[in-house]
Amino acid sequence: MTNSKITPRRILIFGSIMHIWSDLVFALPIPLLPAIKENLDLTYAEVGLIKSAHSGASGILQVPAGFLAERFGEFWMLVSGNLWASAGLVGMGFSSEFWLLFIFAVIGGLGGGAQHPLGSSMVSRAYNDSGRSAAVGTVNFSGDLGKMLAPALGGFMLVIFGWGGTMFYIGGVGIILMLVTSLFNTTFNMGKPVANIGSASSGGDSNENPKIRAFVSLSVIGALDNATRTGVLVFLPFILEGHGMGTAQISAALFVLFSGGAAGKYVCGWLDGKIGTVSVIWITKGLTAMFLVLALYTSFIYIWPLILILGIGLNGTSSALYATVAKFVPTNRRARYYGFFYTTNEVGTIGAPLVYGFVADTLGLIRATYVMGLATFTILPLSLKLRKYLSEEIL
Repeated sequence: MTNSKITPRRILIFGSIMHIWSDLVFALPIPLLPAIKENLDLTYAEVGLIKSAHSGASGILQVPAGFLAERFGEFWMLVSGNLWASAGLVGMGFSSEFWLLFIFAVIGGLGGGAQHPLGSSMVSRAYNDSGRSAAVGTVNFSGDLGKMLAPALGGFMLVIFGWGGTMFYIGGVGIILMLVTSLFNTTFNMGKPVANIGSASSGGDSNENPKIRAFVSLSVIGALDNATRTGVLVFLPFILEGHGMGTAQISAALFVLFSGGAAGKYVCGWLDGKIGTVSVIWITKGLTAMFLVLALYTSFIYIWPLILILGIGLNGTSSALYATVAKFVPTNRRARYYGFFYTTNEVGTIGAPLVYGFVADTLGLIRATYVMGLATFTILPLSLKLRKYLSEEIL
């Protein structure tokens, strides 16, 4: 149960701040990669490996972080995770050769394993009685603020300090910020998760097994959703290139896509509480499948609003899915189940570029886009299995 002295709003603010910083740290290397490549004389494969190692390592400790949170509480795990990730960024800033940079990218990446499962778990418990979907949607949306801040901050500091100095100073600020935040543990710390006796989500519910089966179905949907998101991010630039867009226009289009995604996360978190999870899935993933294929044929003038709506559909589903996890799992074990959920989602993130890349190489980009749209459409009938557990009807 939530400590009565700590308001849910404070927990939401804390979770949002932690998410902003975590996503900023993991997005920061992206605008610095060209400078790193030139300075260390790296190949494109080595540059890709650095980013993959940094992001991929964050998925390794998500499940262990969930178990540890049940013992120590989400507050300390979130602060420790961001402290760890920030220290890794400092190490990356000091690196003078590829393998050293790779090692610190892995080390720093491991610290990111706490953020997504525990941030969602903490906020869902704080808003267990009402407003949970909107709250989880808000903390989910906040991470996009960090992603949007990273390129601006990184690009500005790169000119002054170089890529190494930028990583060192941002990482150093993160260490100080986390140490200061730890002093406010009595303000934000909910303590360890406690079983909610008598609740439908407590450990003794006789319906626990069916709900766990629903959780598995939700995890499959989450993996497919992540596969779509990653596939679109990888291959949309090539679709836009086919429309004759240059680098600057493609970058602007991606900013529009990310802006729509941020709005989608916030709006769909609120919408989930109003019309239900299944309806949100049908709206967002239906739009995504349709607009993804339309992007192949839309003229230059109309591609911009299309991309904005595509971004809303692409990212909006996640807020509904994250909030729904809490409906299927015991209150006192949410941290571990969120860890499982986010880890299974990584299957889609890792597998999509490989599968769709193979299809594109074999059959061409247009056919690969159709395959991506079809795979996205399969989420719709799968989501219908959730209705009997959620007592919802689709719009």
